Amino acid sequence: MEKKRALRLTESAIMLAFATILSMLKIVDLPYGGSITAFSMLPVVLIAYRYGVAWGSFTALAYSLLQLLTGMKNVMAVSGLSALAVLLLDYVVAFTVLGLAGVFRGKLGSQGAELASGAVLACVLRYVCHVISGCTVWAGLSIPDSQALLYSLAYSATYMLPETLVTVIGAVYLCRVLDFRSESITRTAPQAKAPDLAVLWSGLGKAVLVIAAVFDIQHIAARLQNPETGDFDITGITQVNGVLLAVVTVAGIALFLLFAWLASRVPADSAVNLKGLFRAIPYAGVIAAAIFDVVFIVLTFRAGELSSESWTQMALLTVCVLAAACFLVFRNRAKRQAS
Repeated sequence: MEKKRALRLTESAIMLAFATILSMLKIVDLPYGGSITAFSMLPVVLIAYRYGVAWGSFTALAYSLLQLLTGMKNVMAVSGLSALAVLLLDYVVAFTVLGLAGVFRGKLGSQGAELASGAVLACVLRYVCHVISGCTVWAGLSIPDSQALLYSLAYSATYMLPETLVTVIGAVYLCRVLDFRSESITRTAPQAKAPDLAVLWSGLGKAVLVIAAVFDIQHIAARLQNPETGDFDITGITQVNGVLLAVVTVAGIALFLLFAWLASRVPADSAVNLKGLFRAIPYAGVIAAAIFDVVFIVLTFRAGELSSESWTQMALLTVCVLAAACFLVFRNRAKRQAS
């Protein structure tokens, strides 16, 4: 029992680490708050799905506090009750609702449907929090007083809609490869029976398709808002590079089909063993996170603007990377003891 609790705690820590780092990888950063990130909500959604609403909400609360630390300048931009409202609506409540993503587990009969539905619910609730904050606290500041509700609905949608799509796409993709319902995360049943080489080709194909979809979302979303005023502007859709969008989409689909064909051509009795590669993926992820941490710190120091927010971000990144490394060490030790 103690080992299970320790594993759950360390697994949550690693997911918080990845969520924090991914939240800093912004695909689009809007001028008046809000951004489209690289699957930053997905790790917390996965924890909520694996361990239930109660533990998921606890983890999501911890994530909200980490987001608050990195976004403290937004809270400091207002004072009094307005600051408290921003703290709650734009951070604590807005991110804690991600813990509700596990509410559909065991109710829809499909891991993919359950996880995707939970992700949509969590994103919708977060969107509602930002809309309320926008039409109340930020009205007259970054949002015009006239038609504040409509403006807040549109502004928040420019980043929450793409963020929702990115999160759902990531959730569906992972569900095709991994099973999150067991005590240990394992490959899904169809993948578990497939040769390692077929799993590799299939995974690469799905990854390319996800990358193409994320690019399309970013390319369109970035043009629906005036970069100077932050105003939502649907006419910006005319600035979308249709040729580039078509090329990326077609290339993504073509590569997906190519990798799928390669996977289907792998013999069922293929002797290619890639278990070492699969085991190395988590370590590669932590190494990549550590490199990102070092590069971020070096660039921050070179910029010469060491604000309290910069120090907080550097400290959080370093702690998250160390937590991820500790998790891998713990998991490796637990596996050795079990064997």
